[in-house]
Amino acid sequence: MTDWPDTAFFTLHADLPREGPGETADVAWAARLAGLSPGARILDAACGPGGDIGALLRAAPAGHVTAIDLHAPFIEAARARWGADPRVTLVVGDMAVSDGPFDFIWCAGAVYFLGIEAALTAWCARLAPGGIIAFSEPCLFTDTPSGGAVGFWEGYAGLTDAAGIAAQITAAGFQTMSTRRLSDIAWDSYYRPMEARIARLRPGADDRLAAVLDAAETEIAGWRAHRGETGYLLSVVRPA
Repeated sequence: MTDWPDTAFFTLHADLPREGPGETADVAWAARLAGLSPGARILDAACGPGGDIGALLRAAPAGHVTAIDLHAPFIEAARARWGADPRVTLVVGDMAVSDGPFDFIWCAGAVYFLGIEAALTAWCARLAPGGIIAFSEPCLFTDTPSGGAVGFWEGYAGLTDAAGIAAQITAAGFQTMSTRRLSDIAWDSYYRPMEARIARLRPGADDRLAAVLDAAETEIAGWRAHRGETGYLLSVVRPA
C-alpha cells in the first residue's frame, strides 16, 4: 500500500498488466451473481492499467465500461490497450465521484483507500435500480493470525476477518450476496510479471530503486509464507 508519487516505485509498476491480485474467473463469477445483461453499464473503479476491462466486456459484450483511476499513467496504459474500443471510457479521476448510473460497480483491491462504508455509501447513489457492487478487501482467514500475516498488510487499520467485512457492509445499508477468496492464480497473475520486472531492473539499479525492488520481493515472499492466513476476500453486495 505504497503511495504512487514515488518515482522508483512506479518504475517497477509501470506497464505491469495488473496492479493487484485478480483473475478473469473472479469477474465472471461476480458478473453471474449480478445477473448482468449484455448491455450492462459498468464502472471499473480504480482500474489501474485496465487488467479487468477485457473480462468485464466479456460479461457484458454489448455494454459499456467506464474505467477510472486517479493515477494518470495507469489510464494512459489502459488507453493503449482499450482506447480504440467504443465500449470503453477511460477517466482520470476519483473513483468515489464517478457519474452513473451503473448496473455493476467493480473494484479490485482499492476500497481500502476510502473504507468499506464510505465507498459503498458513495457508490450507492450511482447505482441503477437493481445495481450490484463487487469489491475485494484484505481479509484474515484465521482467528489466530501470525504476526507475519498481519504485518503483510503494513499496518492497514481496517484489517479484519470475513465477519468484520460483512458487518461493515451491513452498516453501509447493503447485504452480502456471496463471497469468495481470491485464488493463488489471482495472486500469481500479479506477482509473476512483477518478479520478471524485478529481474530485469535489478542489474544497475540505484539505491532507491534497489530498495523498492527489495521491498517488492519481501512482499511476495510474505504472501507466499502466509497465504493460508490472509489474502483478499471478494464480496458481491447489493443495497438492502
